Amino acid sequence: MKQDKMMTYLRGLLQPLLAIVLGLIVGAVMIIAVGGSVLETYAEMAKGAFGSSYFTASTLARATPIILVGLGASLAFRAGFFNLGAEGQMILGALSAALAALYVPGPAALKLVCALVAGMLAGGLWSALAGWLDTRFRMNLLITTLLFNYIAALFAGYLVSFPLKDKASTGASQTAMLDKSLWLPKIMSGTTLHIGFLVAVLAAIGMAWYLRYTVKGYEIRMLGSNPLFAGYGGVRRGRVMLLSMLASGALAGLAGTFEVLGTQYRYIDNMLSAPGFAWSGIMATLIAGSNPIGTVFAAILLAALQTGGMGVERNTEVPLEISNIIQAALILFVSARLTFAFISRRKARRGADGNAA
Repeated sequence: MKQDKMMTYLRGLLQPLLAIVLGLIVGAVMIIAVGGSVLETYAEMAKGAFGSSYFTASTLARATPIILVGLGASLAFRAGFFNLGAEGQMILGALSAALAALYVPGPAALKLVCALVAGMLAGGLWSALAGWLDTRFRMNLLITTLLFNYIAALFAGYLVSFPLKDKASTGASQTAMLDKSLWLPKIMSGTTLHIGFLVAVLAAIGMAWYLRYTVKGYEIRMLGSNPLFAGYGGVRRGRVMLLSMLASGALAGLAGTFEVLGTQYRYIDNMLSAPGFAWSGIMATLIAGSNPIGTVFAAILLAALQTGGMGVERNTEVPLEISNIIQAALILFVSARLTFAFISRRKARRGADGNAA
């Protein structure tokens, strides 16, 4: 039994590693196509991501929101729900945190706590609303979460362009700057790496423990792997969906909150959409097979591709888009793996039904 579990674990680890290798091979082909040196390009990419303490800190700082979004998506995916609304949840979380930090009266510690709670609550409730629409009206969760992204982005953009716009700003759509007493402490001075990275790592460890060793975690895993059996076992799908979506959105909202409190120090229109944090987070959890610990490493890998790609463009003739090609190839191979697994399960289910008949 232990040997079977070990083989299953190794197989789950091998598949994302294979997808990464294939993605790098595709990237190598593209580098050769544009006349670059594969070894030099990948060396510059590694140097741009981890070549110094400053570059390493920048990579880990960029990975922080990707980790939190990935953990939120991982939780929803493990429960069997496709939450693709992380971008909107991040945006509302970031905006709510900024407003709480700016307008809640009281000492800095109170304002900071209120900002964190407001960010998580906004993201969680926005996500739970999509879950409620599914349970109450059978509205497709995939569609509602995607469409909610546009609503959140446009609503936040309007607020910071008109009623909440910083009066001292001449053209940028943004809120006022937060007081320095509300800025998250830095792990390394002189860099953008803040304490939110440690929180993200601890959240991953906590989620892994929760899913593995608690009753509710078992219900989430059972519902995601076999919803019919879970229903027979007394697991209430609607309740688990709402709680999973609430927690998933709260993690995405926390990602946006950390960007406001630890990096930008205000909410700026398009500050979360342009870097693609939400889709990188979903990509990370897909690469990791929805494993929380694996999501951390996958997020760091994707952040390294993004920050390292900037170094490639500065120091070689290879364009920045090469890192985007590698990420696209990763998604393609991971999606192919998921599609193959889905088809295999359907064939196995049909075979079992045929044998039973």
